[in-house]
Amino acid sequence: MRIAVVAMGKIGLPLAVQFADTGHEVIGVDVNEQTVASINDAKEPFPGEAHLQEKLSELVPAGKLRATTDYADAIPGADAIVIVVPLFVDDASWKPDFGWMDAATRSFAEHMTPGTLVSYETTLPVGTTRNRWRPLIEEGSGLKEGADFHLVFSPERVLTGRVFEDLRKYPKLVGGLSEEGTKKAIEFYEAVLSFDERDDLPRPNGVWDMGSAEAAEMAKLAETTYRDVNIGLANQFAVYADKVGIDVNKVIEACNSQPYSHIHLPGIAVGGHCIPVYPRLYLSTDPDASVVRTARQFNAEMPLYVVRRMDDVLGDLSNLRVAVLGASYRGKVKETAFSGVFRTVRELSDRGAEVSVHDPMYSDEELEGFGWQPYHLGEEIDAVVVQADHPEYREISAADFPGVKLLFDGRRVTDPEKWAGTPRLVIGDAASE
Repeated sequence: MRIAVVAMGKIGLPLAVQFADTGHEVIGVDVNEQTVASINDAKEPFPGEAHLQEKLSELVPAGKLRATTDYADAIPGADAIVIVVPLFVDDASWKPDFGWMDAATRSFAEHMTPGTLVSYETTLPVGTTRNRWRPLIEEGSGLKEGADFHLVFSPERVLTGRVFEDLRKYPKLVGGLSEEGTKKAIEFYEAVLSFDERDDLPRPNGVWDMGSAEAAEMAKLAETTYRDVNIGLANQFAVYADKVGIDVNKVIEACNSQPYSHIHLPGIAVGGHCIPVYPRLYLSTDPDASVVRTARQFNAEMPLYVVRRMDDVLGDLSNLRVAVLGASYRGKVKETAFSGVFRTVRELSDRGAEVSVHDPMYSDEELEGFGWQPYHLGEEIDAVVVQADHPEYREISAADFPGVKLLFDGRRVTDPEKWAGTPRLVIGDAASE
């Protein structure tokens, strides 16, 4: 097959590589000329994705994968077009911003030829594939869905850093606008993916027909929104545990020893492209989902909760030097999307603290690019906040922070013994004070 992948980011590029690795001709489209040049030079444009570089080194020289900024080069004659363009959400209104996706859809529709399968993998509000993309593609292409082309939704279900592993591990969900479209999508994904055997699933691992595009859209929103709601519940338990003097981790461990309890862990923030965003996409079509809204709002306020507790302990944060450890939204990932670092730094700065940021994955120049003062271990400091659970932070001790008066470990990764003699706070254990 000839396959076009639209948007060669941290999901799109590994997908394109996966398709090419199964013997198909793949052309990636991206608006970023630097990304395109890097791919065509067989160099990964971003670090941290397992096996990506070795696969690029093999596939690009073999002519199985290339990239372009020109839709007219990539789209005509494609058997399948897979779209992984980002969908953003407005922070104020919580409404989806389709700007980039609309532009990409119009661009590829203009060059589509009959017989193409179009699959959106970007997470979408329920109804978007049928009610937004179908008319937009038909208008731009002059083709009729169900006759001249087929349109489906098949959500990506992978984590950056382990995309190839997750593609094998999890069922591929497919929902079309017609039985024929769904059939063609199943045939397509069965030709480009392989799956691990899993005895824990209700049916064999592989490509699963969800029955409709709407069901596939909701499945991706539901599985991610569940995590946000679960973390919100854990955070509420943790805040209450702080009030009454209980170690919430012991409570959660006890609860989860029974097979019907799966309580997640509390923490200073919920970040990344997925968990903080997709509940808002769900709410955009189900505004009455009060449980979802409450959990999202509660999780968003956790950095403020941490800073307020620090303020209570230290009395006043004004003019104190505070180091925030971790710019990334989670450990071992060089990504700041919706990271708790932004709210944490802002709340500390609003109280007059002199804030600096440390992250082993970022250079001083990169941290300064965000407007932050870089912190280096060994520099005088008054207080420390652990915002990301990088493995390196498991080894730090009070000796690394001369003058430190308080540690707030927002991820419970530090070793209490290494902080003996220094006040150490964690979320959900007032006894740690």
